[in-house]
Amino acid sequence: MTGFSIGLQLMSKEQIKQIIDNYIVEDGMVETGVRGVKLFRMTSSVRCAPAVYEPSIIAIVSGAKEAILDGYRYMYDSSQYLCCSMSMPVEAGTPTASPDNPLIGVYVSLDTKVMTELSIEMHSRATGILRQSQSTSLPLGLALSHWDDAFTEALLRLLFLIDNPVDTSILGENRLRELYYALLKGESGASAQRAFGVGNEIAQ
Repeated sequence: MTGFSIGLQLMSKEQIKQIIDNYIVEDGMVETGVRGVKLFRMTSSVRCAPAVYEPSIIAIVSGAKEAILDGYRYMYDSSQYLCCSMSMPVEAGTPTASPDNPLIGVYVSLDTKVMTELSIEMHSRATGILRQSQSTSLPLGLALSHWDDAFTEALLRLLFLIDNPVDTSILGENRLRELYYALLKGESGASAQRAFGVGNEIAQ
């Protein structure tokens, strides 16, 4: 990645953060009008507690989250987004959140039907664009990915809609599909393909 590309990505992530700051001013999670897309903000530290991660993307632009699974502790922040491709029980918390260092980000639910359709179409049309599975310490169903240009721009384009209900209604599903496509082409693509792609139980 070139310095110019990195600079554009940082600008886009800052725009995403500004949109969230403008949209949610109190702690909590709010709907955006796009099905399955929510914004969240947390300014207080919360110890890990039992939770269930559903198929989703969690993209953080400020602060960090913690997840404990099978005794292993995973921290993720604005340097990487989390892709959870199947439901799994975890312990989750926000150990570093504070008024000076708030946890701010986007939660995107993964639509099983759309993800499966995209995975199968990508596999049949352009196998070469799919990432190969890489060795990872994360358990099956979880993947951490660095923000690439395609994912960053797709998320920003999606969030640009949320101040206009008409735009959200007309364009929301297509922008969400664009984000899913960027996910499948990115570092989490192999993990998502195992859950949604050809030959897997969800796809069948």
